[in-house]
Order: sequence, then structure tokens, then C-alpha cells
Amino acid sequence: MRFKLLVAFVEDSKTDAVLDAAREAGATGATVINNARGQGLNQKPTFLGLTLEVQKDVLLFVVEEHLARHILETINQVGEFESQSGQGIAIQIDIEDAVGVSHQVERLTKVVEDEL
Repeated sequence: MRFKLLVAFVEDSKTDAVLDAAREAGATGATVINNARGQGLNQKPTFLGLTLEVQKDVLLFVVEEHLARHILETINQVGEFESQSGQGIAIQIDIEDAVGVSHQVERLTKVVEDEL
């Protein structure tokens, strides 16, 4: 079984909705890293030298490769990444090898067989 790593940078107000939607789309779990920040195409305005930014959360999903694109599209839709600049992004990365996922393989095997 092959896996992909989905990394999503999501506004913290949308984290729970994205996590729930990803699980419904086939993700079996996630790791959340809170209070990330960054810069996009357009810099945020400042007030007295302080940047007015919304904190982002980084969500990490290890998912079966056949389910990855559907989960990625679901994250995009729920996170509203295409609605305007700065809403967030999600990427997909190939995983060469993984350990600690054997407990998920049995469950995922049936799901993937049903999908194919």
C-alpha cells in the first residue's frame, strides 16, 4: 500500500471543519500544528508596526494514494482556499516509506478495493 502526505495551511477558525471533512472524505487521522504564520502574495496591512494576521494551523494527513486527490479537493473546498488570496493552501507529497501505519492498512484495504 502506498501513501501520500497532505499538508494543509488553514485559518485556525476553519481547522475543525477541515478535519471533519477530511475524515468524511477518507482520512484516518491528522496531526495539527497550531499557530503557524507566513506571508503570501500580498502582505497584510499593519497597525502601529504590528501585522494584522490570522493565525494558521498546519494539518498533516498520511493518506492512501488512491484517496489523496479526493481528500485534497475536499480540504480545498471546505477551507475556501480559492475564494480569495490568503485563505490557505494544501499540497500533496509522495511518501517513500512509512512505519506505524500497519493498524490502518487493514481498514484502508477494504476502502480502496471498494473505490477501485
